[in-house]
Amino acid sequence: MYYVDMPSADEIGDLNLVRSDASVSIYLPTTPINHEIEPSRIHLVNLIKKAVAQLEEAGVDKKRIQLLQEQFANLLDDDEYWGHQANSLAILATPESIRTYRMANKLNAIVEVADRFHLKPLLRAITFPHTAYILALSENAVRLVEVSADLPAQEVTVQNMPTDAATDGGKATNKDYTGTGHRHGAQGESSYLTRFVRKVNAALRPILINSDRPLILATTKPLAALFRSVSAIPALKETIVGNPDRLTAAELATAARPVLDAHYAEQIQDFHRLFDERTGQQRTTTDLSDAARLATFGGIDRLLIDIDGVIDGYIDDETGEITFAGSGDAVNYGIVDEITGRALRTGAKVMAVRKADIPGGHDLAVISRYPI
Repeated sequence: MYYVDMPSADEIGDLNLVRSDASVSIYLPTTPINHEIEPSRIHLVNLIKKAVAQLEEAGVDKKRIQLLQEQFANLLDDDEYWGHQANSLAILATPESIRTYRMANKLNAIVEVADRFHLKPLLRAITFPHTAYILALSENAVRLVEVSADLPAQEVTVQNMPTDAATDGGKATNKDYTGTGHRHGAQGESSYLTRFVRKVNAALRPILINSDRPLILATTKPLAALFRSVSAIPALKETIVGNPDRLTAAELATAARPVLDAHYAEQIQDFHRLFDERTGQQRTTTDLSDAARLATFGGIDRLLIDIDGVIDGYIDDETGEITFAGSGDAVNYGIVDEITGRALRTGAKVMAVRKADIPGGHDLAVISRYPI
């Protein structure tokens, strides 16, 4: 079983504020298979040695380094914790504290040492989380299925959920209030199905109306169109088409993956369309120096960042001016990471993507709140 515990975007913004003379960020691949986890622990030991070497080279006090090593030793000795893992592990440690996050996505090993944490890999994990609700809807049955990247799909119990259209739509007693008798044919069918779908919508509303998880419809085209017409709950454009009654929760989750992939691709395309539009209004940039100043003064509305690259340097806390560094050490830090943290704390929408998904293939792309 996967065990995943991820921070929110707000928490990542707060983590960016943590400062220490010895902040160590380690990301390493792990496995949910208990008897195969030992190589990950050995790998962590080697990454810790690299971090300690950087701290010693920077002249950090030996007592501070010892406190940090004790944090890692306690984690390495926790057999129960290591028996509950996912595909990757993030470890953010200082001499005073250690935070860990287990992630479903697979990451390569990274070790970064600075006065602040390296957080971009965490942001990638929450940018496209592969979580959703699936509404499996037919005339004969209704199910709400919860899908996540880390746990098996499972059906959600929904209070007051209708059982089927014939029972809850009033098919047998459709009356014609025009005074011409009972309705027949397509008109009567539409009437009872509409009542049925309205009841489904009412039952789902308390759960879904404020949820940040997308809703995927698994149903026939007519019922999908009917649900969209009467429900205030937004559903993704793409649908798992067909009668879902014979599909298990696991099969629905498998069918949802390409729908979610298309949804995420559309989010990136939406950014590109808005980027092109805002470029004509002088509200975009791919320049790191411009982005750093905008982030410092709360001027970023939306931001795409490259998940893989690291550009070392410093950003002035007051002016946002960048000083680039030739290579990473225990003093400088990733400047795109710092831009991201400042943007998050001022309410920007940030997505961590592959470089090929960024306009022009740059390290980042910014849509600003005002002309630059």
